[in-house]
Amino acid sequence: MNEIRIERRYCGPPGSGNGGYVAGRLAAHLGPAARVRLRRPPPLDTPLRVHPHDGGVSLLHGEIPVAEAFAADTPPAAPPAPGFQDASRAAHAFRGFVEHPYPGCFVCGTGREPGDGLRIFAGPVSGASLVAAPWVPSPSLAGPDGFVRREFLWAALDCPGAFTFDVPREGTILLGEITAHLRGDVRPGERCVVSAWHLGRSGRKHEVGTALHGASGECLGVARAVWLEVPAAGDRAPASDLGPSGRAPTDREAERSAA
Repeated sequence: MNEIRIERRYCGPPGSGNGGYVAGRLAAHLGPAARVRLRRPPPLDTPLRVHPHDGGVSLLHGEIPVAEAFAADTPPAAPPAPGFQDASRAAHAFRGFVEHPYPGCFVCGTGREPGDGLRIFAGPVSGASLVAAPWVPSPSLAGPDGFVRREFLWAALDCPGAFTFDVPREGTILLGEITAHLRGDVRPGERCVVSAWHLGRSGRKHEVGTALHGASGECLGVARAVWLEVPAAGDRAPASDLGPSGRAPTDREAERSAA
């Protein structure tokens, strides 16, 4: 039986796995481009069964579907990304430093320490209709081939899209679906830029695009995702509760966190 387990380190909202990371784990059974739909919050530290079916695979908790994935076409091309320095400046305006729905999130959580979380803090780019953040992957993210494992690239393409639109005052947001195409590999310590942009809204659904660019400026991954506005289970954490990590890293700190 093919099983996966989402370790607690890779949480998104409290008690459940980060959507992009879980999607990447499931997409690994398909290929470089996949569409993953999340049916319910992925439980942590629990055996989850991967079940193949016509055209894709499902992730099951017992017999309950958690997510399903299918091969997909490549998402539309990404707009030009800002440079690393411009992305670093944008990160200082990350709205999660003021108020964050999930400060413990593996990808964008301000309460995660360098080397533990990805700490991708996407803020608005001056003169552009997108948000961006620098990202220097830690060596702990590398696989046996020496490159950053692909589920972490999926994770990096997840959360920035949530910061391209306003969070509802009475509720929160969750990833519903993500389609991604990984085009290349990332090395630990590489100075990357992750960017995101809003594509449109339909009722409580927001469609966003995200992209990952490497140190050379090449686009190494692009995604399209749907975020859902949902009733909140509790109040969001104020910035005063986020701990010493609740600020943007300097360029030197970003690179040092990868050491």
